[in-house]
Amino acid sequence: MKLVIQRVSEAKVEIDGRISGAIGPGLMVLLAIHKNDEEEQLKWLANKLVKLRIFHDDEGKMNRSVADTGGGILVISQFTLYGDARKGTRPGFTESAPPEKAEALYDAFVAYVKTIFSGSVQTGEFAAMMDVSLINSGPVTIILEKENEI
Repeated sequence: MKLVIQRVSEAKVEIDGRISGAIGPGLMVLLAIHKNDEEEQLKWLANKLVKLRIFHDDEGKMNRSVADTGGGILVISQFTLYGDARKGTRPGFTESAPPEKAEALYDAFVAYVKTIFSGSVQTGEFAAMMDVSLINSGPVTIILEKENEI
C-alpha cells in the first residue's frame, strides 16, 4: 500500500463538474493498493498519516500533525502509483490490486481514518475519472509505503 501525502492550503476533487470532496488546509492523499495488500497495512498507514508531523508549530518547525492543526484529509484512490514504466513507454499495472480488492481496502482505509481522526475526511470516487486540484503548501510531499510481509 502506498500513500502520496501532500500538505495543502486547499484541495478538491471533481467528477463530471460536481465536487466530490474538498478541504481547506490539511492533507491530500493519493492511495494505491498493491495486489498483495491486506488490512494490516492500512491501519499502520492511517495511524502514521494522522500523526505525521509536517505542519509548522509556533517556532516554524514541522512539529504538528493534521490532527493538531484542525485540518482536513482528502483521500483519493490512484492505482497508477503502482505503474511500472521501466520497459517500453506504456506503463504496466500488474502490481496494482484488482478493482474489487482495491475498492474494499480503499473503503476500509477511509472508514478507519474516520474512526481515528476527528476532523473532516473527504474522498474522491473509486474508479471514477476525477479532476483533482490542490495548492501544495511548502511544497511538502511525503511518500509512505507499507508492504505486506507475506
